[in-house]
Amino acid sequence: MKSLTLKDFGLFVIMAVLAGCGLIYEYLLSHYTGRVLGAVETVIFAMIGVMIVSMGIGAFVARYITCPYTGFAWLELSIAILGGSGVLLIACVFAFIHTLPVSIAKTFGMPMDLVPMGGFIKNLVDVAETVPYVVGFILGALIGAEIPLIARVRESMYGYKLAHNTGDIYGMDYIGAGIGAAIWVGLMLRLEPTLAASITAAANLCVGLVFFFLFFNKIRWRHFLLVAHIIAASLIMTIGLYGPGWDAAMEDILYKDRVVYRLSTRYQRVVITERTVDPLQPPITGFYINGRTQFSSHDEHIYHALLTYPAMVASARHERVLIIGGGDGLALRDILRWSPKEVVLIDIDHDIIDFFKMPRFVEGAAINQRLLELNHHSLQDPRVKIIVGDAFEEVDHLLGTIQMFDTIIVDLPDPSHPDLNKLYTARFYSKLRQLLSGDGAMTVQSTSPYHAKNAFLSIGKTLRHSGFLVVDQYHHNVPSFGEWGWTIATKTGVGAKARLAQLDILPIDDGWTTKGKLISVFEFGQGYFFGLPQIKINRLGNGAIYQYHHQAWREHQGVYSRE
Repeated sequence: MKSLTLKDFGLFVIMAVLAGCGLIYEYLLSHYTGRVLGAVETVIFAMIGVMIVSMGIGAFVARYITCPYTGFAWLELSIAILGGSGVLLIACVFAFIHTLPVSIAKTFGMPMDLVPMGGFIKNLVDVAETVPYVVGFILGALIGAEIPLIARVRESMYGYKLAHNTGDIYGMDYIGAGIGAAIWVGLMLRLEPTLAASITAAANLCVGLVFFFLFFNKIRWRHFLLVAHIIAASLIMTIGLYGPGWDAAMEDILYKDRVVYRLSTRYQRVVITERTVDPLQPPITGFYINGRTQFSSHDEHIYHALLTYPAMVASARHERVLIIGGGDGLALRDILRWSPKEVVLIDIDHDIIDFFKMPRFVEGAAINQRLLELNHHSLQDPRVKIIVGDAFEEVDHLLGTIQMFDTIIVDLPDPSHPDLNKLYTARFYSKLRQLLSGDGAMTVQSTSPYHAKNAFLSIGKTLRHSGFLVVDQYHHNVPSFGEWGWTIATKTGVGAKARLAQLDILPIDDGWTTKGKLISVFEFGQGYFFGLPQIKINRLGNGAIYQYHHQAWREHQGVYSRE
């Protein structure tokens, strides 16, 4: 009886560890797939949904496994192998699909601006985009079979049906999953995906071996299974040691320029690239978050001039300025030209701020030296107060201390995630309006008026609804992004566009901006705003801008829908 009790305790521990591993696999696949497919929020939710459904299917299929002891041992071996190698498998598929069109173009001597992307290439891309879900489905089905098999093992041990068997097992499963979630958030978000996968797979394999030795005499094909565990351990160890380098090499293929540095923070995946065009000039530096271009050093001055200059010149004073986002310090660089007394910058990612604030040395060289030169070391300026946190909450703290700002610059990523959508809502803009002085101006990065027209229009309409007296929208081409848009608002007096028109000369020479340029950016084509009455105001409850942006992204990928 004592032996059975020890084995039962061992089963509970095994179940808890496996539940934690299962949750980490789920989050890991979702997170990595979001990175390679681009639509982070949609992919994460879809992958979790696929894996939950497949777990249910696996639970049903488990009844057809005749020997629960042998079945469970092989099951854990399979989960460890697929869980440890799944990320690398996905990386291989996408690297191959990405290089194939270029290889075909080179083989047949085609111009590089005519790289084949249609026909069977498009079909291969579509197939490649389903591979992560296939991996997730298979892994989920295997994980789903664990609880039914453990339940059968326990009843086989005792020789009768246990009254609280299901509750006991699910209790340990939930506890283990909670611990796994904590490990994922606290540790593994910062690890390279292949390393996180190999660590999880190693834990999975270890508890599988514990089960193997606990029930050695009840498992069939024991010696063959032991050899398979040794091979699997070698595979997982190899992935742990070399996988990050392999994954990095395949990730590099996805970028046109040379990747010089990559960084995983709690919130995002950062990649920095360089391209040398003129050996006598500094290389062109590209900055990407989750695979999407954030800026390129050869044209970021256009974006940041249009983000900051109209609001600064339209504001009566420049003593106190608030920047929401902008952790790269580039908007801040342009703001500091106006000699403010204080600039408050709010950004959620401490790692990004540090990367653009202090030198990061790799093999004795500052890998971010070019970026620090680009932002003129603005984040080290003593006039700058940096607040690390969620802007939605930090703005409440500013309101609580009754602070006012002469100018507000909102430099946030596109509303491609529900968490970002709240920073584009009427409620958030109403908070910012309370922080803005009466004769000040506020500018909001407003995505592309060409590729995401409805999201662009919704931002302007939402600002008007939030109580700003005059709201104007403007646009300009930024080569790295294409046609891009901004929205500028004032709470009293005349609008920013009218204030700009009254200028005789520009007060600050930034090396690019001219009065004619500032006036011209407010012009749109005939009929551009005709559909504005049908555009929704973005509220916390409806996620309108997120939906508009998501649909625009789908249409850009060739997926159209009718309402």
